[in-house]
Amino acid sequence: MQLPIINHQPAPYTGPSRAEVIALRKQYVSPGVITYYKEPLMIVEGKMQYVWDETGRRYLDAFAGIVTVSVGHCHPKVLEKVQAQSGKLQHTTTIYLNPVLGQFAEKLASKMPDGLTRSYFTNSGSEANEVAILSAREHTGNTDVIALRNAYHGGTSTTMGLTAHGTWKFKSNQTLGIHHTHAGYCYRCPYGLEYPSCDLKCARDIEEVIRYQTPGEVACFIGEPIQGVGGAVTPPKEYFQIIYEIVRKYGGLCYADEVQGGFGRTGEHYWSHQHWGVKPDGITMAKGIGNGIPLGAFTTTEEISKVMNNRIHFNTFGGNPVSMTQGLATLEVIDEEGIQENARVVGGHMKDSLLALQEKHPIIGEVRGLGLMLGVELVRDRKTKEPANTEAAAVMERMKDRGVLLGKGGLYGNTLRIKPPMCITKDDSDYLTAMLDEVFTELQKG
Repeated sequence: MQLPIINHQPAPYTGPSRAEVIALRKQYVSPGVITYYKEPLMIVEGKMQYVWDETGRRYLDAFAGIVTVSVGHCHPKVLEKVQAQSGKLQHTTTIYLNPVLGQFAEKLASKMPDGLTRSYFTNSGSEANEVAILSAREHTGNTDVIALRNAYHGGTSTTMGLTAHGTWKFKSNQTLGIHHTHAGYCYRCPYGLEYPSCDLKCARDIEEVIRYQTPGEVACFIGEPIQGVGGAVTPPKEYFQIIYEIVRKYGGLCYADEVQGGFGRTGEHYWSHQHWGVKPDGITMAKGIGNGIPLGAFTTTEEISKVMNNRIHFNTFGGNPVSMTQGLATLEVIDEEGIQENARVVGGHMKDSLLALQEKHPIIGEVRGLGLMLGVELVRDRKTKEPANTEAAAVMERMKDRGVLLGKGGLYGNTLRIKPPMCITKDDSDYLTAMLDEVFTELQKG
């Protein structure tokens, strides 16, 4: 079986050799900038859901540049508008007026729950989450923040504190005033209970965290409606309703981190929190908001947004005209080309195919997620649920050899993350799952 036929011929690569690229990286780039694969992949061109290496080999990008390319690599409608803007004005900062900032903010507000109308733009999700936490603390006068175990919210000081994976937390970065409660991770329930007889004990634990570990008043709760780096962990439908009610009882705001789950990726809804019937006080965004450009945002209410006037706060590149143009063009393409509906249809088709693989291959412990935000947790034994982390790494290597790029996540690195550009087709999905079938069969044979 081959990758679907497409009408695109990559340009011949004439740049530095792969060996030269590796040598320069090793000599001049921080060793903290990691790569995937035993033999790092070099990518030199992208078109919609595909990328090409320096040899001209094509790959299905089923990880979308870590859930960032939403409408497709080098989407022609996005490129056209960005190139036109770059030819006129590339940067001024927000101390001067430029029309596209307000236009993008207006478009974003039109997609929000009622009352969320004010946006603060940043360069990343980490910065957006920083602004959100600052706003909550200023607005409520409280300092304590509740996040979830298994969460990822960024790599800056506060957001590393919010993140709850030991592998992502530096020993020297001890952030005060942040506490963690249980995620709605039914597959690895900390109480050993089953839904729904568990009565959502994981969600109700947040009240104990607040009562025992804080002064009894909190600034906010922040959570990913579906955990991304944590491995597409998808909670029971009542989970966030219980969380939000308790947090508000103790004076806190409720935030949805939609950095990975937003902009139609989960299919049925534009925002992933809408699956759970809750209305947040603010939404943080990045990644898919700009289809690959460094861009993030925090959108909240008029009243909460006012606290940013308490002191001078400034982001040099937040509101950059090129970034704003690409963000606006991306949202327009999502609407014009039915990207959300494609995520629903193709994502549902892919999940059904993955569930069929689960019936066939015992290494698959759980398939979860919604739309095109899917996770496949691998285990060595379905009863003990021992994480199959080395096996997950082997699957990724063998899938790359078959022309498919996947991600991995979870505390143990044993969950395959499948989150492609949302322009992916059913034929692409069928190829991906057929290759997974082959790889799992090979691993089973040893």
